[in-house]
Amino acid sequence: MADQNYRPQRTAAERASRVRFRRAMALLLITLLLPGSAQLVAGNRRVGRIAIWTVIGLAITAGLVFGISLLWHGLIFRLGTTPWLLGLFRIALIAGAISWAALFIDAWRLGRPLELDLKQRRIVVAINGALAFSVAATLIFGAHLVGVHKGMVEAIFAGAEAAEAHNGRFNVLLAGADSDGGKTRWGLRPDSLTVASIDAVTGRTVLIGLPRNMQNFTFDDGSPMDKEFPRGFDCDGCYLNGVSTWAGEHKELYKGEKDPGMAATVDAVEGITDLQISYYAIVDLNGFQEIVDAIGGVTLKVRQPIPVGIPSDSFYTHIQPGTRKLDGWETLWYARARHDSDDYSRMARQKCVLNAILQQTSPADVVRHYQDVAKATGSTITTSVPPSEIERFSALALKAKSQKISTLSLVPPLVNTADPDMSDIHAEVRKAVKKATPKMEEALKQQSASPSTGDDGETKAPAPKNKTKASGDSDKGGPVAGGSLGSRNKGYQANETDDLASAC
Repeated sequence: MADQNYRPQRTAAERASRVRFRRAMALLLITLLLPGSAQLVAGNRRVGRIAIWTVIGLAITAGLVFGISLLWHGLIFRLGTTPWLLGLFRIALIAGAISWAALFIDAWRLGRPLELDLKQRRIVVAINGALAFSVAATLIFGAHLVGVHKGMVEAIFAGAEAAEAHNGRFNVLLAGADSDGGKTRWGLRPDSLTVASIDAVTGRTVLIGLPRNMQNFTFDDGSPMDKEFPRGFDCDGCYLNGVSTWAGEHKELYKGEKDPGMAATVDAVEGITDLQISYYAIVDLNGFQEIVDAIGGVTLKVRQPIPVGIPSDSFYTHIQPGTRKLDGWETLWYARARHDSDDYSRMARQKCVLNAILQQTSPADVVRHYQDVAKATGSTITTSVPPSEIERFSALALKAKSQKISTLSLVPPLVNTADPDMSDIHAEVRKAVKKATPKMEEALKQQSASPSTGDDGETKAPAPKNKTKASGDSDKGGPVAGGSLGSRNKGYQANETDDLASAC
């Protein structure tokens, strides 16, 4: 009776084949873990040494960058917003993809595939192809993302010179406008104008809203528009949102200016607010919804049905009341709707949208949807902020996120938009800015504190003055008109508050 535990002994040829198979697999594995090691062990040692020292050098560099960034957070922003460095990194990733794939192919050759039996050869070929394709595709995709990021930086940050803080603050004009098909920037008619006055140390921000229908305002002293309209912008049918178009049709007033319409708008805003504008940012509202979609939407408190479109539109509907997460299309209409509303209620809602985006967008959200975010912002936003200032404003944004945002809107009943008193407006702006400017000792304390502390030294916003409950109002804070707390006659809370979040 045959021994049931008997196993036939492998022949010497089979044992040798298995050894060769294991050796071939080992060469592929060590190439995955440390590129160049297969060549150092069994091939061209010079090539292996170059590959290994390159990997070690990159690992040391990455470790140093990571260690330094823990102490100096701005390093990542600096490296990530320098176009020539991004271009160099992109080329390095592509070269790395090609080189690593070539090392895998050479490791396969060093495994002597022709000495393997057919089954083993097929396994080695399949694994080698999968590994080579995987690492190359990963690096190539990384190079693609770097290219997308580089394009976004170059498309958005068009400024060349950095501006100094004025009286300790950076004043950034945010203009939301409809595009004219991409033909000209001066053809844009701003649908909303807001100055973000940002404390250069603490990041404490005041949003100053300017109504699109303001008339008879004066321009910055000595500016081309001031010389053209010394008594104010008093031409027939001339409003603040028409300054850009007017200047675009009279470009001779701004010779040498790449964007005469925006230059004239800045002169108008400086004349109205008596603030020196450091930079501007133009957001094409037709692409704004893409940005919101890219970050995954925003959550807003909808107090009344907000119309989407106008009754004559085929898509006319309403955003229903409640705390809702809105997509880009809905957020755009929440911010722009005027049907059954007014300009000033809309301005209040726009500030709530800005607050929601600032508070709800995290770096993780941006990284997770980075390709979509970069594509949307690159075609939607243009700013005069130079790349060298991204580091500064990113740090200020992190500080601002943990603090209350104040608002001041130059609208009725505070301001007569048809015949504004410029002295009164300047005084109101100074008062709002001063209130949001911490004392020196508070500024030093906040500068040394973590951005996540959220201690801005400010008192809580006062309770709403009007306690009357309006029809259809689901809030206890007072009447609601056009979806915003307050009324046209008595003012909307989000348009003038020390704590924008509480008014939204």
